[in-house]
Amino acid sequence: MHVHVSFRAMTSSTRDERWGARLWGALTVLCAVVFLDALDVSMVGVALPSIQADLGMSTSSLQWVVSGYVLGYGGLLLLGGRTADLLGRRRVFLTALAVFAVASLLGGLMSDGTLLIAARFVKGVSAAFTAPAALSIITTTFAEGPARNRALSIFTACGASGFSLGLVLSGVLTEIGWRWTFLMPVPVAIIALVAGLRLLERGEGRGEGGHDLLGAATITAAMLLLVFAVVEAPKVSVARTVLSLAGAAALFGLFVWLERRVRHPLVRLGILRSAPLARANIGLVILFGSYVGFQFVAMQYFQNLLGWSALQTALAFLPAGLLVAISSTKMGGFADRFGTARLIVVGSVALLAGYAVFLRVDLHPSLLTMVLPGMVLLGIAFALSFPSLNIQATAGVGDEEQGLASGLLNTSGQVGGAVVLAIVTAVLTSGADGGDPIARFRAAIVVSAGFALVGLAVALTGLRFRRQPVEAREEPVLEAV
Repeated sequence: MHVHVSFRAMTSSTRDERWGARLWGALTVLCAVVFLDALDVSMVGVALPSIQADLGMSTSSLQWVVSGYVLGYGGLLLLGGRTADLLGRRRVFLTALAVFAVASLLGGLMSDGTLLIAARFVKGVSAAFTAPAALSIITTTFAEGPARNRALSIFTACGASGFSLGLVLSGVLTEIGWRWTFLMPVPVAIIALVAGLRLLERGEGRGEGGHDLLGAATITAAMLLLVFAVVEAPKVSVARTVLSLAGAAALFGLFVWLERRVRHPLVRLGILRSAPLARANIGLVILFGSYVGFQFVAMQYFQNLLGWSALQTALAFLPAGLLVAISSTKMGGFADRFGTARLIVVGSVALLAGYAVFLRVDLHPSLLTMVLPGMVLLGIAFALSFPSLNIQATAGVGDEEQGLASGLLNTSGQVGGAVVLAIVTAVLTSGADGGDPIARFRAAIVVSAGFALVGLAVALTGLRFRRQPVEAREEPVLEAV
C-alpha cells in the first residue's frame, strides 16, 4: 500500500493503526534526526576534558562548547517552528539537515577553541530548524489520541536514547580521538537526508504570514546576555552582573512588546494561556536544564577529580541510557492509560531522588550505593517525563500551530540547559584556585536538585485539574495535565 506522509492521507491508517512501510520509513528518518540532535548534545560531554587539554581552554570557556550549541538551538527554535509552518515542513527539515551535516564536518576539523564554539553554534542553529519541523510533521500526520501518542513515544524515545546512549558512544570515540565525536554524525546525517528526500511527502507551507526576524534576534540576544551574565558573575563586579541581567530582562520585555504588536509574531502569546502547554514547557526547562548541568558536573568529577577514563565515565551513564532506550517506547500506552500528569509527577520524584543520591560524592564513590542507583533513578525520570511532556505540549493544538508548539517546547529545554549549565559552571568554578573540590561538586549538584524540586512542585499542580477518571474515557485525558 502506498502511504503518503501527510495528515489527510494518513488519518485513516493512523486511526486503525495499520502503518504502511513508507510511513514507518518516514518516521524512522525523523527519529534518526532527533537522535542525532540529542546525540550531538551528549557526545561532546565526555569529550570535554580531552578538548580542554588539546585546545588549552579554561573551564569557563569550555562550557561554551556546550552552550554555543544549546544557544544556537534554543535561540532560533521559535523561528524554526514558525518557518516550518509557513514554508513547508519537509523543505525546512531537509535544508537544515544538510547544514547540520556540513557544520558537523567543520566542527571535527577545527583546531581553535573559538572556531570550535562557532561551529557548534551553527550546528545548533541547524538543529533549531530540524527539531520543530520533525515534531510538527509527526503531530500533523497522526490523529490526536493513541496513534499520535504511539508515534510521539517512539520519536521521543529516540531523542532521549540519543542523549543517554550518546555518552557511551562518546566514551568509545574519545578513546580514539575527541574529533570523532564531531565527525561521526556526518554519514548518518547524509543517509537520513537521502532517505528523507525519498520518503517524506512534499507539502506546501501555509504561504501566509511573515518571518519575525526582529523578534528572533531579540529573544536570541536576550538568552545570550542572560547566560553570559551568569557565567561571568564570579569573575566580574556585582554592578556589571546586575547591569547584564537588567539588559537581558529588558530584551525579554522588548520581545514580548514586539510580539504583541507585529503583524506576524514569532510567538502568538495567546498560545501560552494553555495551562497544560505552559506546565509542559516549564517541565522541560527543569528536566533538560538540570540534567545538562548535572552531566557537566559529573564529567568533571569522574574524569578530572577521580581520574576515570572517558570510557569508564561513559559506562557509568549506561544504566540510565538503557532504561530510556528500553522503556520510552511504551510511554504512549502508559499516557493513554494513566494520563501524562501522573507520569510527569513520578518522573519528577525520580529526578529529584537521583540528584539526592549523588550529593554523597566523595573521593571514593561506591558504584553500588551511589553511581548505579543514581543513574537508574535519572533514567526512570527521563523515560517517564520526556515523552509525557511532548504529548502534553502538543495535545489540543491546531495543525497550523504545531510548529510553534514544537518550537516552544524545544526552546524551553534548550534555554533551561543553557541557563542551568551557566549557573552550575559558575558554582563549580567559584574559588577554583583553592578550597575543597568535593564541596564545590556538591554545591553544583544542589543547583540541579533545587531545580528538580521546583519541577516537582509544578508537576503536582497538574493533578488538581483532573476531574474524570481515565477509565471513563476512550481517549487519554490530556487536557487535564
